[in-house]
Amino acid sequence: MGSKTFFVEGRYRLAAEQGKPDAQFNYGRMCEQGNGAPQDYSEAAHWYRMAAEQGHVNAQLALGYLFEQGNGVEQSDSEALNWYRKAAQQGDANAQYNLGVMLAFGQGIKPDYAEALLWCRKAADQGHMEAQYTLGLMHANGEGTPQNYEEAIRWYLLAAQQGSADAQYNLGVMYAFGQGVDRDRHQAFKWCRMAAEQGHVEAQHNLGFMYAKGEGIEADVFEALKWYRLAAEQGDADAQYTIGSMYIKGESIPQDYEEARRWWTLAAEQNNAAAQYNLGVMYIFGYGVEKNDAEAVKWWNKAVEQGYTDAQYNLGGMYALGRGVPKDYIKAYVWLSLPADKGHEDARKVLKSLENKMSPAQIEEAKRNAEKVCKRLEKNIG
Repeated sequence: MGSKTFFVEGRYRLAAEQGKPDAQFNYGRMCEQGNGAPQDYSEAAHWYRMAAEQGHVNAQLALGYLFEQGNGVEQSDSEALNWYRKAAQQGDANAQYNLGVMLAFGQGIKPDYAEALLWCRKAADQGHMEAQYTLGLMHANGEGTPQNYEEAIRWYLLAAQQGSADAQYNLGVMYAFGQGVDRDRHQAFKWCRMAAEQGHVEAQHNLGFMYAKGEGIEADVFEALKWYRLAAEQGDADAQYTIGSMYIKGESIPQDYEEARRWWTLAAEQNNAAAQYNLGVMYIFGYGVEKNDAEAVKWWNKAVEQGYTDAQYNLGGMYALGRGVPKDYIKAYVWLSLPADKGHEDARKVLKSLENKMSPAQIEEAKRNAEKVCKRLEKNIG
């Protein structure tokens, strides 16, 4: 530590030790940030408390944050709530917003949407962007107040004009569906684009869809691919699946099975059932890969667990034929019966043919197993 830094630290600490709340807060901030003093959260909490107990609003806010995060103190939502409330009652917009969020989520207290709305409103009236967005969300969802799309639009607009990507995205969605406003695809595109340009992944996905379908803008498959790719690179499974489908179809862009497989694999690894099913098809027919029945079964096994009907039908067929798995009529019956019960005609036909190859005991066992699988899937999928 240089002599100048030591002098600055000593001067602030001396003033803090004299009981001056501004100095106590400033020295606490220096300790928290490691700026002008060694970083020490416990020391920061000590000086923030000294100032906070004298009513220093910024110290009350800072102490609340340390308790919420558990930095330098034992994590305590109730303590965070206590100090946020003290600062909020003095009119601090950040504390009012933080208090509102904790009340809404029930952090350190029983959830209270009505009081959460009150504090968020106080912060929003001071121009607090996140509070304005949260108010929009609460009005849109009817949390703490009757659902009111017009009020949601008003608060989203205020937050969006300050640059909130979430508010911009939600505005775009509301214009797209005509919630609280007349449906306007051009406004939907405008707000969606603003959010997408800030890296909002859902907005990027939606913008890709708008360019693909010509919603609010002239259709442009290359722009669609660009925005889908940006969303996909952030891990959006639906965008990854869509890109894979674009490469398979080869409409306006060159057909590329390898690219399709790459993007579908990324989506499938995130449990996108359609991508899992399509990967199975690629391995069965050898589209861009060597034919591999076992690999097809692997991906269909994942898709069936999500209730994907065509995967259930195909997996049942694989067990019936013994492709990629040992032949097993009971397992074939189980997986074929699920789509058959949903009206899948081909599954019904194969199931009827399969019954002719099974004993009554096998059929009964298969029916019992199918009932168990059906209940498991209903529980897992919801």
